[in-house]
Amino acid sequence: MINRTSFSALDIIRRVLEENVKEGDICIDATAGRGHDTAFLCSLVGESGHVTAFDIQQDAVDSTKQLVAEKGYADRAEVLLKSHSEMDELFDEETVSCITFNFGWLPRGDHNIFTRKETSIPAIEKGLKLLKHGGIMTLIIYYGRETGFEEKDALLEYLPTLDSNKYTVIEMPFVNRPNCPPIPIVIIKD
Repeated sequence: MINRTSFSALDIIRRVLEENVKEGDICIDATAGRGHDTAFLCSLVGESGHVTAFDIQQDAVDSTKQLVAEKGYADRAEVLLKSHSEMDELFDEETVSCITFNFGWLPRGDHNIFTRKETSIPAIEKGLKLLKHGGIMTLIIYYGRETGFEEKDALLEYLPTLDSNKYTVIEMPFVNRPNCPPIPIVIIKD
């Protein structure tokens, strides 16, 4: 049973991840934030899998490393102080099972620092090359207040241009929730 008052974009994405990420997979958390997605992916890939997380803020890297260690996943995670647009420097094409993105700002962080279309779209493009056939990429677009509208608009213009013979793109907006609800998106590499 779904509790509609607490059902969120994160709930949708977590269900997709649970159904698709398997023991032994290689995953990327492109926007580590406070580490919750990194730790969640670590729980799914098991001892034989690996998760690499990226963030440009030291606070996010430190939070993620701490959470991963507390959960006992330090041996299957690497947390890097790097932009998600640099992920192709560490992985070969078609070797990654799953990539997650949360666009916006760091929770409980400085709202003057947030993801931008200038690095986010190139990061998606690079990530799509890294994905295996049958791999998934998940996006949650957070926007609101003074930030994120330009990036949201650019992402929502860019995603429909992906080749439908290579990718399936599913956008699941909450159409009747007020106050700029996050937009969950799933991309499947065919």
